Amino acid sequence: MDKLKERWGLTSNLQLIVVFTVFAITGSTAAYLTKPVTAWLGISKESMSLWLYWPLRILILFPIYQVMLVVFGYLFGQFEFFWNFEKKMLKRLGLGFLFKN
Repeated sequence: MDKLKERWGLTSNLQLIVVFTVFAITGSTAAYLTKPVTAWLGISKESMSLWLYWPLRILILFPIYQVMLVVFGYLFGQFEFFWNFEKKMLKRLGLGFLFKN
């Protein structure tokens, strides 16, 4: 736990628990919200191959998760941590140009 706190720049166990909680809530909520979004777009298991359905669902889930991570981070008082985490993740995915002025 100490190595993780050091790597993420966290100062207390409480802060680490809050970060883990935000990750858990965000993942569950994003997965839940993806279902109505895919239904609205007409994407369902019945209408297409599962080989196409699941990659599409994951592609839809990804931006929902990214936005919600920052929102829940803000609500739990950890905006700076999650904003920096978000920027680092998107830079690694080759989307760092989104943050250049």
